[in-house]
Formats: sequence, C-alpha cells, structure tokens
Amino acid sequence: MEGKPVSETAPASPTPILEIENLSISFFTRTREIPAVMDFSCTVMPGEAMGLVGESGCGKSTVALAVMRDLGRNGRITGGSIRFKGRDLAELGPRELRAIRGKEIAMIYQEPMASLNPAMKIGAQLAEVPILHEGLDRAAALDRAREIVAAVRLPDPDRILNAFPHQLSGGQQQRIVIAMALMSKPSLLILDEPTTALDVTVEAGIIDLVRDLAETQGTSLLFISHNLGLVSDVCDRLCVMYSGEAVETGGVEEVFGAMRHPYTQALFRSIPVPGADKTLRPLVAIPGNFPLPHERPPGCNFGPRCAYFVAGRCDAQDIPMVPVEGYARHGSRCIRIDEIDWAHPPAPPPVAPPLPPGEVVIEARNLKKYYETRSGAFGGGMAKVVKANEQIDFAAREGETLAIVGESGCGKSTLAKLLMGLETATEGTVLLEGTEIQSRPVEARGPDLLRRLQMVFQNPFDTLNPSMSVGSQIQRAIEIFGTRRSEADRRDRMLELLDLVKLPRAFADRKPRQLSGGQKQRVGIARAFAGEARVVVADEPVSALDVSVQAAVTDLLMEIQRKERTTLIFISHDLGIVRYLSDRVLVMYLGHVVEIGTTEQVFRPPYHPYTEALLSAVPVPDPKVARKRIVLEGEIPSAMNPPPGCPFQTRCRWKSQVPGTLCETEVPALRETAEGHRIKCHLTDAQLATMEPVIRVAD
Repeated sequence: MEGKPVSETAPASPTPILEIENLSISFFTRTREIPAVMDFSCTVMPGEAMGLVGESGCGKSTVALAVMRDLGRNGRITGGSIRFKGRDLAELGPRELRAIRGKEIAMIYQEPMASLNPAMKIGAQLAEVPILHEGLDRAAALDRAREIVAAVRLPDPDRILNAFPHQLSGGQQQRIVIAMALMSKPSLLILDEPTTALDVTVEAGIIDLVRDLAETQGTSLLFISHNLGLVSDVCDRLCVMYSGEAVETGGVEEVFGAMRHPYTQALFRSIPVPGADKTLRPLVAIPGNFPLPHERPPGCNFGPRCAYFVAGRCDAQDIPMVPVEGYARHGSRCIRIDEIDWAHPPAPPPVAPPLPPGEVVIEARNLKKYYETRSGAFGGGMAKVVKANEQIDFAAREGETLAIVGESGCGKSTLAKLLMGLETATEGTVLLEGTEIQSRPVEARGPDLLRRLQMVFQNPFDTLNPSMSVGSQIQRAIEIFGTRRSEADRRDRMLELLDLVKLPRAFADRKPRQLSGGQKQRVGIARAFAGEARVVVADEPVSALDVSVQAAVTDLLMEIQRKERTTLIFISHDLGIVRYLSDRVLVMYLGHVVEIGTTEQVFRPPYHPYTEALLSAVPVPDPKVARKRIVLEGEIPSAMNPPPGCPFQTRCRWKSQVPGTLCETEVPALRETAEGHRIKCHLTDAQLATMEPVIRVAD
C-alpha cells in the first residue's frame, strides 16, 4: 500500500491528539533544496506516549519543530499535513499559533539552560506561562508554580522559586523546564532528548517523573531519543526513523520483540544489552555512513548499509510502508519483509580472543586531591576544603581495561587530571611502569612520558585545530613525541594510524569540519596512539555519539588495544558500555572508591548500595530483561560540605539495616568480600549476601 501505513490508521473515536500524514519537509539554501523529511506519518492518541528514535540527522527534531511550526526562515513543509485535535496547523495564523504553543502544545529541549532566562528567578519564569496564556494574576500564578515545583519532586519549593537558574544542578534545571511545560496542562508534550546530558540516576528520576505526570494529567507525549532503552521505559508506541523516513512503527513490545526492518535490527545489534560479550557476543556496528540529505540512494535509503540488500529490487523503486502480518498497528518499510529470517540475523564477524593481562603498568596508592576555596567577593572569607578525591587505590595491567564509573561530581575527571599531570595530588603516589609521576605537572613531563600516557576526550572537536588538516595534526603529535625523525617517516606513520582507526587515507587532507562526530573521535584516537602509548585515559569518549557509532568506536578501541597491548582507563557513566568493554570496574561516589572488582563481580550481587542503584537505573530495550527499579532520592551532597560518616548514607536505602548511628559517624573501610572484590560499606557479609540481582535475563 502507498502513503499512510496501515499500522498508523487511527480509530474513528476518540479523535487523535496529533495526526501527521505524509509529511515532507525541506530546507532551502542558495544552491539547492535539501529534503529533510519525506512521506512521514504517525498518530498520537489521547494519553498515549509515542517515541521517535533514530540516529542524529534522521529527522526526529525536524518533525518536532514542524509540529511547533518553528522551522525557521529556510524550513518549509512541502507536502502532507499536521493536525492537532483535528485542526490543520498549517492553516493557523500567528495569533492562533501563539495561543496553542505553551498552552496546548509544550516542548522540552535537550539543554535546559537554553530554555531558562539566566537573569530571572525561577518563580517569575514559571508564573509567566499562566499569566500570558490564562490571564491569571501574579499571586495565583505563583501559587500554581509552587504546586508544580512540588509535583516535579523538587525539595523546598519556596527556595527553588527564589533561585536563579545557575544556582540549580542540571537535573534540577531539567525538572524546572518540565514544570514550565506543564504549567498550563498541555494536551501534547514534546520532549527532544530531555535527558542526554544527565547522569543515569538523575535520568531515571526524570523518566519516572515524566511518565507519572503524563498518566496523572492525561498528557500525550512525543518522546524523541536515540536511546532505545528510554523509549522502552516511557513509550507505548514508537516510530523508527532513518534518513528522513519512518522505516518501522508499532507498539514498543511489538517492535522490540518482533522487529521487521533491517535498520531496527541493526540498531539493536549495536547496543550493549545484558548478555553482550566483547569476545563471544560482540556488538555489530552498522557499516558505512549515514547518507547526506541531498545524496540519498535510489529506492531504500538504508540499502547501501543493509545486510539483506538485493540489487535491482531494493534500489528499483520507492519503498512503501507495509503492514506486518499478525499485528494491527505494526508497519515496516522493507520490500523483503516476508523473505528475511528475522529470528537468525547475520553472524557477527569473528573476534580475536583477548590476551591475558600482563604486568601492572599504572598504579595509584592512597591518592588524594583537595582544593581550598574561600568565600567572599574577593576570596577573603573563610577557607573551605573540597575533597575531590579521597584515598584512591587501584592498579591496571598491560592490555587491561579499567572502567571508572559514577555520577557527575564523583571525582572521575579529577582523577583523570591527576593521572595526566593537569593537576598534582595533595597526597599519594601514581606510578607509571614503576616511575613516580604524580608530582610532575604536565609541563614538566618530557616527550617520552607524554607519549606513554595519552588521553581521548569526550568532545573531539574541542581538541582539534579547525584550521589544520587531520593529517597535519596527527603528524604534529608524532613530531612532538619524537618517535619518527624525518618528515617522510612521520607521514608514513600518520597514514598507518589512519589505517589503524579505519579512516580512508584521503581524510589526511580534510579539515575537522568536513568529518562527522564519529570520524572526529577516530582522529582523536589516532592522535592518542601516535606515540605508541602505554596507557590511554578515555574520558566519556562515546557518550556524545549515536549508538551505531558508539559500537564502531568501542570495537575500534578494543582492536587497537589487542594489537598494541595498551592499558585503557575508561571513564564513563554509561554502565551498558562499561559492562561490555571493561575487564575491571572502579565505582566512585563523592570522591571515594566505594567498590572495585572484576566486571563480573561488580555487576552481580553483592553490590555496594550505590552500585545497585546505578545498575537499576540503566534502561534496557529488551523485553526478555527484567529490571528492579531503584530511584535515588535527593541530590549528590556537595564535596565542600560532605555528610559525616559514609559518604552515601544520605541516599542509601539500606541504611536502616545498619544498627545505631554507625553510617552517620564512621567512614566504612574498603574491605575485601572476595578475591579482588572490595566494597566500602558498613553492611555485614551476611547482609550483603541477601542482595538480589538488579537485572535478570529470561532464558
């Protein structure tokens, strides 16, 4: 069938809140028309949560902006319709749109500070919504703001209303943006990647909040994300997008349990769900690159990257959305839907077995980092000490991956700075192959030490010179490290590194702006290995990348590690990637190491209570996986004023199991519960043994 998919046919009653039919959107430049969305259809019913998923650039946010009629000067709807409660939004004038935006349709953006005025108090910003849309007086508007702030589970609403945005944490800012969107009780709430920048524990709280508020207020949701786990937690139905088209749509359980499009299948194969193993069940990255909007292939847009592609069929005609047999509202844009054996995807490529870890390469002993700050306008007030790192001990071996995990503010990045020489420790020792390095700042480290200990940063664009070619930047690193004498040798080594990170040699002459995010991160990895590094510290190297690119970069790091026998210190808050990639895991909270052990030890009981909460917050897009939900209450305490006793005691659900006031008065010891597994907790071994697995995979 052509046009609107069968799976999107809405019942006659009730009327859909949002009905998008055969929508096409283009952006117009001086040289060409760029089609961003083509023939897109979806329906959101009253009280329903619809998810839009797909890689960056697939058109998810463009659809949301079209619903808000906010495509900018260059964007234009070139076909189809968007109906809200039966009214065609394209036919509404500016005044009618202003009456709908914010009152009937509200949108929450990825970065909360982009939606908040830094010069206005929170209460005034929240009160503006009902004052403008409903004509409420200021006192009534502030009363409603106080109610909404309490509804989004923020403590002390009066203090929050009198605060400026910069005085709130990232999670609190996002809750305020949600509160602002709900002030006039909209019928449709659009959420565009609302938790991307948040910790997994904060993310879990926000997602539970959104789901509960939608249920209690009867609000319909259009939830945009590239995180399939979040969509599984929040949504009733979803639409998978690829290169401007809807390629599969249906109920969440239907699509996740019986996916019927090669792109959906490929997305799932690139996600580290429980059971994935970097040796036995490796992730499979999607081959090739996402097509540019003006360079889409004929026929199926996914054809050039599809394992089931058949020339002469898949590229011979436009591919319609067809119904999936056996499901009422499940559709797929695949011409071979009835020919593919969906239960047996193509076998992943063979992976070389891991080599056993060698000798200890880098070691930290009793490492501490304190900062002194002073209050007052000119720093003349009372001195306070911030304990960023507190008694950190670990050792990492040759060819081993040690993951460091924890929420923002736990001290992960401070530890990375100490290892790299960007900060010097207050106490303790760092040894690199037996040489003490903690007292040497980076400017005092010679080329040999610099080349042996390198770093891959979270945002590669911030570390690449936009005016220099990719090849020049890699060659410059080789020159500084002094590993190649002549210009010809340095260029040969640069080309070898491009081969190593699987980038075409022609990329040597490109500027960073000509590369995608994943390609720029590969350049950062190539530069880190330019001096044949012994240890690479990777600080959130894949958190900003799409899941398919994450899989490719992760596999690349492991392949290089196997070849070079490099020790990898992998810093992340994504426990899915950590479980897949790491050999050992170090869990940090408020500057303390609260648990350390092998990956298998850390990801199964007994857990430290904080580790248990972290694991429970990881969204898993697999119907076969059962997960216990443990949402941490409260904010992370300030490192400037940490709680007495156990650093986690203010948020610990197991605290009542410890007799007396031990948790509030005494810091627990980091004791060994099994060989190589240590936990910092006052719970006894018998109490720890009663813990149940947070994640269970059905047989």
